[in-house]
Amino acid sequence: MAYYFSDVSRTFSEYLLIPGLTRKDCVPDNVSLKTPLLKFRKGEKSAIELSIPLVSSIMQAVSDHNMAIALARNGGLSFIFGSQSVEQQAEMVRKVKKFKAGFVLSDANLTPEHTLDDVVRVKKRTGHSTIGVTDDGSSNGRLLGIVTSRDYRVAKDSPNRRVRDFMTPFSNLIVGELGISLSEANEIIWTHKLNCLPIIDREQKLQYFVFRKDYEDHQENPNELLDANKKLMVGAGINTKDYRERVPALVEAGADVLCIDSSDGFSEWQQETIRYIKETYKGKVKVGGGNIVDTEGFLYLAEAGADFIKVGIGGGSICITREQKGIGRGQATAMIEVAAARDKYFSETGVYIPLCCDGGIVHDYHMVLALAMGADFLMMGRYFARMDESPTRKLKIGNNYVKEYWGEGSNRARNWQRYDMSETESNLKFEEGVDSYVPYAGKLKDNLNVTLSKIKSTMCSCGAKTVPELQQNARLTVVSSTSIVEGGAHDVILKETNI
Repeated sequence: MAYYFSDVSRTFSEYLLIPGLTRKDCVPDNVSLKTPLLKFRKGEKSAIELSIPLVSSIMQAVSDHNMAIALARNGGLSFIFGSQSVEQQAEMVRKVKKFKAGFVLSDANLTPEHTLDDVVRVKKRTGHSTIGVTDDGSSNGRLLGIVTSRDYRVAKDSPNRRVRDFMTPFSNLIVGELGISLSEANEIIWTHKLNCLPIIDREQKLQYFVFRKDYEDHQENPNELLDANKKLMVGAGINTKDYRERVPALVEAGADVLCIDSSDGFSEWQQETIRYIKETYKGKVKVGGGNIVDTEGFLYLAEAGADFIKVGIGGGSICITREQKGIGRGQATAMIEVAAARDKYFSETGVYIPLCCDGGIVHDYHMVLALAMGADFLMMGRYFARMDESPTRKLKIGNNYVKEYWGEGSNRARNWQRYDMSETESNLKFEEGVDSYVPYAGKLKDNLNVTLSKIKSTMCSCGAKTVPELQQNARLTVVSSTSIVEGGAHDVILKETNI
C-alpha cells in the first residue's frame, strides 16, 4: 500500500514570522549574513563561507561568467551552467578566476589604421569611451595609444579620419607594469590626475586598464568572496552523464566548488557521480547534491558524501515538474523536514551539512523564512535573471522592459542530461520548464542592497544578529488565506505611482 504523508504540503506564503525581542544592539549594521557553503565537523569551520546567503542558479539564463563576477564581488556565489560544452564552461570559469577587482580587460580595441567611424561604432557596441589602440586591434596586442571622447569631435571631424591622427600615442601615456598592485595603480592615477591607467607587460602588450571611477567601486565591495590567492570564487554545475570528462576540466580551470544539476537527486546516478569525485580527488574537490524534499533523500546524499544538499522540487517559477509528473512538495514543508533531518544527522555524527533552498522564493521576506526554517543559503534563478549581469537579452514589450528567462527543463535549454533516466536518453521527451520573460530590474548591486537591507531588518525584528541565531530562535506561524489578504494594502484607493 502507498504511503501517505499526513502533513499538508505548504509554501512560504503560508507562513509569517512572529517578532522576537529586539535588543538595543540588534540593528542592521550589527547583523552578519555569513553562512557555511560546505560541510564541516563540529568545532570546525566550513572551508568556504559565503558573505551573503545567496547563490545563483545553474541556468543558461542566469549564471555565466559575468554574473559570477558580479555576485562574488558582492559576497555570493554563482554556479556556472553546465548545459554547454565542457570547453565553453571551463573557459567561463577561467574568466572569473582571471578577473582582478579594479583590473579591467579591454573589450574596446582598434588599430591605428581604423577610422573615427570605427571608434563611434565600437563605443556604441560596448558602451566604453576608452579604446585601446594596439598593433593588431586585440585586447592583448602591443599598446600604441589610447582614444577617449576628449580626442575627437564627431560633429566636426571627418568620419574617415584615421585613429593614428587623433589618438594619444604611447610616448605620451603614463602606464603601469604588470604585477603592480591595485593600490599602487590607484596612487599613480591620483598623483598624475589620470582617468585611466593602462597596464602593460614587458613586451608593451596591453593587459588591463585601471579606471579612476573603479576606485570607489572597489571600496564599496568589502564582502568580496575570495580564495586563498585573492581571486574571486566561482562554482560550476555538472550532470551525471559526462562528469568523467567535465569535472577534470572544471577543476583544472579553477572551479572552487561543483554542484550536480538534477531535477531529482534521490538517484543512484547521483550517488555514483559524488563517489567518483570523492574517490578520484581524495575528497579535495567539493560537490553539492540534490534536489531532494524529504529525510530519505537527504540521508541518501549525505551518505554518498555530498558537501551540501539542495532542497526543492517543482517550486521554481519556470518549473512545471509538478504539473507534468505530479512530483514535488511545497517548499516550506520540504525545508522544515529536511532541516530537522540535517540537525539530527549533525547531532548523531558531528558532521554539519549545509542546506540550499532552491525554489519557491517569490518575495524578499520568503528568503528570511527559508533561512529561519533551516536553509543555510538560497539558490535563485528568477531573482538574478532580471538583472543587467544575467546573460539574456533585454527587450521592450509594450511599455515595459523585460529579460528573457527559461528553465533548464525547457526545450530551449535542451538540457536532457539533468534528467537521470538512462544512459541512452539523448533528448527531452517532454518539458519540465517553460520559456518566459521576467521584469527587468537593473544592476545587481542596487537590487542586492535593497534585498539585504530587508533581510537584516527582518532578522532584527526576530531578535537575531546571525543566520544560526535566526534558525535557533525564530518563531513562525501558519496563516490563513484571509490573513494573507489582510497583510497587503486593502480597503483603500491607491494613488497612481507615476503622478
